[in-house]
Amino acid sequence: MPDSNVFTRISNSYYQLTSSEKKVADYVVVQQQKVQYLSISELAAACGVADATISRFCRQIGYRGYNAFKLAVAKATVVRHGTPGPLSGEVTPEDSIPDMCRKLYTAALETLTQTHELIQPEVIGKAADVLLAANTTLCMGQGGSMIMAEEAAHLFSTAYSGFYAVRDSHMQSIAATHLTDKDAVLYFSYSGATRDLMELLPVIHQRGATFILVTRFPNSPGAAGADIVLQCGSNENPLQLGSAAARISQIYLLDILVSEMCRRDMERCEIHRQEIADALSEKHI
Repeated sequence: MPDSNVFTRISNSYYQLTSSEKKVADYVVVQQQKVQYLSISELAAACGVADATISRFCRQIGYRGYNAFKLAVAKATVVRHGTPGPLSGEVTPEDSIPDMCRKLYTAALETLTQTHELIQPEVIGKAADVLLAANTTLCMGQGGSMIMAEEAAHLFSTAYSGFYAVRDSHMQSIAATHLTDKDAVLYFSYSGATRDLMELLPVIHQRGATFILVTRFPNSPGAAGADIVLQCGSNENPLQLGSAAARISQIYLLDILVSEMCRRDMERCEIHRQEIADALSEKHI
C-alpha cells in the first residue's frame, strides 16, 4: 500500500473491513487524538472488540502491527491538529522559554497527580512484602525503561542488599534461569507489551520467582502475566519516546516503594545507609 496518511488508508479500505474492524475504524477516525495514548487492550475495550481484531485491522490497512499503526496516527494528528508531536506539555515553536518552563512544570505536576490517584495501598504493601523477603531482586527493562531499572537497583541498594540491574536482553534471559521461588523480578515497561518482556515471562514463571511490573497499562499483555502490577501515570504519544513526565511518574512510584520498605524497619535502614555513606565518603576529595 502506498505511504499515505493513516486516515486515507482507513477510508480507502473501509468497505473491505469486517463489521468488527469497521467499529475500530469508526472509533479511530472520531477519537484520533485519544487513540495514540491507548494500549491495544484499551482500544479493543473502547471499540467492543477483541485484541485480535485490532491486530487484524492494523494489518488490513497496511501496518505490521499496533505500534506502527499508533505511530502513524500520532504523525497524522500532528499534521491535522497541530498537536505537540515529540514534545511533551504541548510545547510549540512559538513558546518563549518561560512559557515552555511553565508548560513542562504543569505537565510534571499532572503526571504526579495521575500517578498518586492510581496508587493502591494494598498493592504497594504487597510489593514491599515481596521485595523485603526476596533473596535477590533483578531490575530489568528495555531501552529507556532499562534506565529506570538501573535507577531502581541503585535506589534500593542504598538501603538493602540483593538488588541488581541486568541490562542486556540475553543476560536477562540467562539471569532469569538462575532465579528461585525466593527471588523477584522488578520489570519496567511503559507499554507492558514488548517482545522481550513477553519472552522473559515464561522463564520467570517456570523458576517460581515473583514478577512485579511497573507499567502505564494495567490491561497490557505483560500485566496479565505479572504477579503484581504497579501502575504509573503520564500519557505520552508514540513520538515522545520515553518522556521525562513518564519517568517522573516511575521515580515517584519507586520513592513510595522504597519509603514503605524503610518505614517498616527504620533502624536497620538507617544503619545500612550510614555504612554506605561512610564507604562513599572516601570517593570525595
